[in-house]
Amino acid sequence: MLSDKVLYIRDLADCPPSYLDDPGRREFFEIVWLKNEEALHTPQHDFQTLKGHWIYLIPPYRVHQLNKAGKQGVLISFKQELLEDDLKEFLLDVFRIFNLQGEFSCLQVSEAHAESLSAVYQLMYAEYDQDSVNLIMLKALLKVLLLKLIELKEQHFTLQDLNEKRVYEFMMLLEKNYLEERAASFYAGKMGLSAKRLNQILKEKLDKTVVQLIHDRLILEAKRQMIHSEHTIKEIGYNLQFKDRSYFSRFFKTHTGQTAQEFQNQARRYVLKHDNTLYAD
Repeated sequence: MLSDKVLYIRDLADCPPSYLDDPGRREFFEIVWLKNEEALHTPQHDFQTLKGHWIYLIPPYRVHQLNKAGKQGVLISFKQELLEDDLKEFLLDVFRIFNLQGEFSCLQVSEAHAESLSAVYQLMYAEYDQDSVNLIMLKALLKVLLLKLIELKEQHFTLQDLNEKRVYEFMMLLEKNYLEERAASFYAGKMGLSAKRLNQILKEKLDKTVVQLIHDRLILEAKRQMIHSEHTIKEIGYNLQFKDRSYFSRFFKTHTGQTAQEFQNQARRYVLKHDNTLYAD
């Protein structure tokens, strides 16, 4: 269903179950906009109400999927390639609002801001629903929607300084290269920095080094495959460039406190019981 698409838009009530299981879905950024609904997660900050407009921004290749069954709202999924001709600064802002180093980002939106976003969404959907789609028009409207979300996000947080921009530039490089490149010098060189300086920036902003973030990304992908694929532990280790199953098993346990098999069994039991892969381990 998604193999030949760069953009996918649906009302949540009309989103087919096949979308959640489509292997191509992992390559998409997802905007899940819940309307007059309660949050799908337990908010860690104080909100005026737990019911209203919630916008979840989910990066590609993430472990969890939010259980949207029966919810009111809309889904907008798009591939990064739809934005790749835009300025790097805009791309970095998009990566930032989607919380690339985490599972997802979430915004609670006021009625006034929801009306503004809805006006853009209606134009997008009207164009998307045409027999002959104008991709240039859709790309422009998607960019407007993302710019509005960037603006909203920056009302919650202070403007990013140069080093925070560098963090997201690193995360973008990491996303493309973590399977093959696991040395700080590779990423630092791409960014025109020394490995020492890059580690200083990441330690200051995320309290982690390059190697720790690479390991986090490997663990994230391992968990995603354990939950969403039928691969064996050995196959998952091989997919992640670990040639030795025992080394992969030690690596996983060192970073999670449990064996890969224990995590996979526990996660599958959770998913079967809750029909939801927002699994908090």
